[in-house]
Amino acid sequence: MKKVFGILMVLTVTLGAAVAGDDKKPNSSEPGIQFTEASWKEVLKRAKAEKKVIFLDAYASWCGPCKLLQKKVFTQKDVGDYFNGKFINVKMDMEKGEGPALSQVYPLEAYPTLLFIDGNGRVLKKVIGYQSPENLLSIGKSVKTSI
Repeated sequence: MKKVFGILMVLTVTLGAAVAGDDKKPNSSEPGIQFTEASWKEVLKRAKAEKKVIFLDAYASWCGPCKLLQKKVFTQKDVGDYFNGKFINVKMDMEKGEGPALSQVYPLEAYPTLLFIDGNGRVLKKVIGYQSPENLLSIGKSVKTSI
C-alpha cells in the first residue's frame, strides 16, 4: 500500500510540475466546459428547478491530474458542447471557500473526484482520477441515460 501511495504522490508532483503556472480560467468565448460561479445552495436549487444533474469537479490547487483535466479535457469543444447542454457544471477547490464543508457532505478519497449529483444532493456517479476527453464524454452519457 505504501508503494502505491508513493507512486501516486510521485505522479501527482510530476504532473503538477508539467502544468504548473497554467491557472488561466476559460471564458465564455472559449470552447469547453463552462463552470458556474454560483454558491452550492444556488446550484442545488437550479438543478432541481431545471431538472438537471450537477457535474462537480472536486479538485485541489496542488493536484497535477486536476490541472491536466482543466487544461486538456475540460477545454475540448465536444466535451464542452455536451456538458454545457446536459449538466450544471461546477468546479470546487475542496480546500478553500465552500470546499471543506462540501467535502464533509461528499467525502473524497483522492483528487480529482468527479461527481454527478441530482438536485436533491444525491450522488448518482462518482469517478476518481484523470479521465481522457473520450472517457469523460462516455461517463457523462452513461449518467444521462441512467436517470
